[in-house]
Amino acid sequence: MELEFHQLDLRYEALRVRRPERERRLLASLAERGQQVPIVVIALADEPNRFLVIDGYKRIRALQRLGRDTVRATVWDMNETEALILDRSLRTAEGETALEQGWLLSELHRSLGLSLDDLARRFDRSVSWVSRRLALVRELPESVQQHVRNGKIGAQAAMKYLVPIARANRRSCERLAEAIARHQFNTGEVGQIYEAWRKGPIYVQNSILDDPKLFLRARREIEEEDPEGVRAGEELLHNLDIIGAMARRATRQWREAAGTMNHAERENAWLCVQQAIEDLTRLSNKIEKENGYVESESADGNSGASPQGRGDSPDCACAQSIACRSQESNPLAIEHPPANCSSRESGAVPAGDPGTLCLLQGKPGPSP
Repeated sequence: MELEFHQLDLRYEALRVRRPERERRLLASLAERGQQVPIVVIALADEPNRFLVIDGYKRIRALQRLGRDTVRATVWDMNETEALILDRSLRTAEGETALEQGWLLSELHRSLGLSLDDLARRFDRSVSWVSRRLALVRELPESVQQHVRNGKIGAQAAMKYLVPIARANRRSCERLAEAIARHQFNTGEVGQIYEAWRKGPIYVQNSILDDPKLFLRARREIEEEDPEGVRAGEELLHNLDIIGAMARRATRQWREAAGTMNHAERENAWLCVQQAIEDLTRLSNKIEKENGYVESESADGNSGASPQGRGDSPDCACAQSIACRSQESNPLAIEHPPANCSSRESGAVPAGDPGTLCLLQGKPGPSP
């Protein structure tokens, strides 16, 4: 049947992402050959001669741009919920994004009253899958979602990069989204901006948000001058991120396992930590020297050598400093257990044992 545009209810148009390139191709096809595939609608029971559009929003927009007066439509004889779910199951020409799935699930849950269990059953998915999609919609600011709907920001870029920023700071997410929509950055460029924002201190984050285009231009210039250096630097930062993550994981494991480890295992853990501290201290000293952070030689000519009578090397002194600070920051560094700690006397140590506490807190154990 032929329907005029004023007869159409377009309330679910916002459930789809606009893809400008595909719409341009469709516009050219309709101009050349006319409408080949009808749109899908259902009749509105409470509004005679009005129809709710289920599928075909791109065709409607293209026909309107071409100045047509009517659109060919197929009427499905079913209710709103059934029609939306059936349409989703039949859609195979283009892959839908997780965000589009979230929009549909949110509409079915909020407006049409389906429970999470109902949605999971109808979509043949787990409740966890449904919950994750709904969380995407909740976490991403509405203004950002609108940019995605309009095709100004890619759905993949929004889900991979803007959602994590929104979890940390919604206002920063909105600021960056405005810049992405304005400059039409691609997904790769958004990824570069996100990585720099994530790793930078507050003042760097604000500078990136103020002018992300300037940041990308500066990055390109550096890559052109020394592309191998840029890649090596990125790999170094990635490896340091991994080291930090593994140290935090080991700290959690230590809390859980310390009370059940025997003396030999605890001794081995301590030696491993000391070796890691020495390695990281050497790296830290090299970075400080390269960045010019090392103090100049003092007036008495001390160039960093150990004072007479002191056996500690600069590396050892720095390692001790790290261990001292560990009491506040709770890293992996562990003081060597004193010989008289009661933890040495048995393999399984009670949780309240002072020797265990000296290992956990990095303090000398109590004297007997």
